[in-house]
Amino acid sequence: MGKIKFGVFLPFYAFQTPNYFEQLKTIVLQCERLGYDSVWLDDHLMYGDSAVLECWTTLSALAASTSKIRLGTMVACNVHRNPALLAKAAATLDVLSGGRLELGIGAGVQEAEHKAYGFGFPEFAVRAEMLDEALEVMTRLWTQPKATYTGKHYSLKDAVCEPKPQQKPHPPVTVGGSGEATLKVTAKHADRFDWGYLPIEDYKRKLESLEKHCREIRRDFGGIERSCWPGGQILIADNEQELSQKIARYKPPAIKPEDFLKYTLANTPDECRSKLQVYADLGVTYFMLFFADLPSTEGLKLFRDIAAKLV
Repeated sequence: MGKIKFGVFLPFYAFQTPNYFEQLKTIVLQCERLGYDSVWLDDHLMYGDSAVLECWTTLSALAASTSKIRLGTMVACNVHRNPALLAKAAATLDVLSGGRLELGIGAGVQEAEHKAYGFGFPEFAVRAEMLDEALEVMTRLWTQPKATYTGKHYSLKDAVCEPKPQQKPHPPVTVGGSGEATLKVTAKHADRFDWGYLPIEDYKRKLESLEKHCREIRRDFGGIERSCWPGGQILIADNEQELSQKIARYKPPAIKPEDFLKYTLANTPDECRSKLQVYADLGVTYFMLFFADLPSTEGLKLFRDIAAKLV
């Protein structure tokens, strides 16, 4: 699709059917055929009473069914797993997929889920501190013959991670979260950031803040790839009449139309392309997309033509 890349977010709640995995696999294969760069799964162990597949196991199955598309976590919750074990799992998946892993990771936000599984849920400042240490642990395991580390939360002693990831020096790391503590972790460790959907003025302010944190540690701000979500979700239709029909179909009954449209990029192709171009002009080279009409593939197909014409 060109130098700008497009990732498709496929959360569990878009596939609440008895044949959950088969439906997910069908969409992933369609994304691959259409030329999308990546697909991303969310990382939840439970969400109320919903059926949720564990993301790393599911990505392994998808790796065996695909050949080109990259496979990511949006985002893995750090507290759910010991980072040394996660580093091993990530290295394994990268090898098995032929170097197609995208590691998205964050500090975690779902308190009920953490407590239900017995992980605890420390305050955000502590979780951000844990994320910082976890990325240090993972990087050492991926890049050193024997890794040793002593931190406040994690430690290693002559730990060996073989085979190393196929991607060198390691799979791309996307740090999720836009809080100041997370931005400091992003500045230190990330190859790419992910802030979820932010209106353009908020996005610009976060760029300024991240650049400040990079200056403080003398890191090249330009070395972090710029990603964005152009909307919390996306609805595309060929014309205004069809768009109105889609909005009526996919808007939850309890939500007012104006509130639904505040976080939904609902446009015709030309309008959508213009809105994406605003972010591209800020240097964004990675767009994350959640199509509100999933598991339908109509939005995926319509957006492909938009992506082809984006500068």
